[in-house]
Amino acid sequence: MRTVQCRKLKQQLPGLERPPFPGPKGQDIYDNISAEAWQQWLQHQTRLVNEKRLNMMEASSRSYLQEQMQKFFSGEEVDQAEGYVPPSS
Repeated sequence: MRTVQCRKLKQQLPGLERPPFPGPKGQDIYDNISAEAWQQWLQHQTRLVNEKRLNMMEASSRSYLQEQMQKFFSGEEVDQAEGYVPPSS
């Protein structure tokens, strides 16, 4: 199993099986983001799309999600879905 030094979770973890999409951004995620962090992003992205009622046919919605994804993986503050309460662990 391939491992990566995950930029988001700051540890060596199993990586993705393939880049999540073509091009340099997909390759960067493949090389530097763990499968676990990618799953966390997909869950966060789904909440944003649903709560903010984003239309993925609109370029502005896609660029907004790209911006949020960059921030998420860089450890910056990201927008939260209003009304979302994270499960207590």
